[in-house]
Amino acid sequence: MFTMSPGRRHRLAAVCLALLAAVLLILNIGLGIHYNKLTDTHLTLDDTERISKELINLQDTYKTAVETMKDASKQVDSEMSRQTQTNWEFEHQTKRSNDYKSQMEKITKEIETMRSYLPMLSDGCKHCPAGWILMNSVCYYFPLKSNEIKTWKESRDFCQLQGGDLIIIDSQDEELDWIRRNHYQDTSRTPPFWIGLRDVHEEGTWKWWDGTLLAEGYWNDGEPNDQNNEDCAALRPKENFYKSWNDLPCETKIKWICEKAPKSLS
Repeated sequence: MFTMSPGRRHRLAAVCLALLAAVLLILNIGLGIHYNKLTDTHLTLDDTERISKELINLQDTYKTAVETMKDASKQVDSEMSRQTQTNWEFEHQTKRSNDYKSQMEKITKEIETMRSYLPMLSDGCKHCPAGWILMNSVCYYFPLKSNEIKTWKESRDFCQLQGGDLIIIDSQDEELDWIRRNHYQDTSRTPPFWIGLRDVHEEGTWKWWDGTLLAEGYWNDGEPNDQNNEDCAALRPKENFYKSWNDLPCETKIKWICEKAPKSLS
């Protein structure tokens, strides 16, 4: 069954009543003209009374139609007012929903940050040096300052001086996801990090610094391409982790990631 909304019914009623009023007005004018013509032709008393009654009835009908049209107009105004209130409420609820969404995103981020510190509790007395982060029972160093950049060899030397080495990645490690979520929201401006992988001994044969052959790489499209003698691998944290590696010249100065085992307090 076809259902018409209240607003459309009121508008349709208003239009119909307006048309009715126009028709009645035209009839009223027409009867007046007709009455004047009949007067000139010596109407009888009965004719005059009959026409007068018809005019009175038409005037009453016209007044009734006008009042009905006014009532319909008031109803339309009332509906429009209610619609405005509804729109305001919808706008308010939408804003509240967006506020709740922002709060949820903030809380989610805080939870993820807290999770990064949980290993400190589960590992008991194990700890990392100042500036290092303990995650999944491993200490990691991320040089986050803009002026902290080194070549691949300088980066590895730094890590070894600290008792560790450049990171070896054999899975989508949680620490890398942590970098993206907590430090690099704008992945288009994310700096690359040296990892402990290169192919300096044989082009195309990628090995970790401990001599282990690369089993599975997470290369970006078209990488590695050995452009300009690129023999060292770098990680650029991004939304799609599986396309986050590329090769660079080993003398390029960028950031790096160190890893080492935590120490136990005696």
